[in-house]
Amino acid sequence: MHAVILAGGKGVRLRPYTTTLPKPLMPIGDKHAILEIVLEQLASCGFTSVTLAINHLGPLIKAFVGDGARWGLRVGYIEEDRPLSTVGPLFALKDSLPEQFVVMNGDVLTDLDYADLLNQHTVSGAGLTVAIAERTHKVEFGVLDVEASQIVGFREKPSLRYQVSMGVYGMSRRTLAPYPAGRPFGFDELVLDLLARRDNPSTYPFTGFWLDIGRPEDYDEANRSFEQLRPILLRDRAGEPV
Repeated sequence: MHAVILAGGKGVRLRPYTTTLPKPLMPIGDKHAILEIVLEQLASCGFTSVTLAINHLGPLIKAFVGDGARWGLRVGYIEEDRPLSTVGPLFALKDSLPEQFVVMNGDVLTDLDYADLLNQHTVSGAGLTVAIAERTHKVEFGVLDVEASQIVGFREKPSLRYQVSMGVYGMSRRTLAPYPAGRPFGFDELVLDLLARRDNPSTYPFTGFWLDIGRPEDYDEANRSFEQLRPILLRDRAGEPV
């Protein structure tokens, strides 16, 4: 099984932390980098190879990960010479990728079973499968329903439930076929393009732990909680905590 990890972003929302370190190498807990946890998880799920898409401070990531041997993985790299957004780096890989693979952001902390995601994606026959989680947003105001300048409904501080992308995907190589290498392209554009072609993506609902290390408060929370999270985030190939 193969995974592509998108690790080329500048981590703008996490500045000043990411001024000197790429976001995937930000430390979590006392001795682990985010990317190290992800690679440990992929290896424990049975993945054998990984491609890292790098750009911002990429040499630091290459120096840290190397060839992946310490995780029992074969790690290769695709280096962007300019920002290609979230899915653009994959276009240069489409001739070397397997038929089905996982794509994920390099700053995700989750106990999602990546092998099961890939299996469910393969079974679905979809070109893209999006791992999704439910989130609830508490509106701090009274919400008015207005029609023709008149109030026709009122909800006092409602809670809104919605499904969000976790930044982890199952993908088929055929999904990349229409796009030329070097084209900047985001996952939002890919989803809209697939919808327009009536090649609707599938979903992989997930109810376990998930945290996107996108903001300083998220990063701080991950560090505060890591000792409690360690048993679910880091397991060996037999499923035992490490």
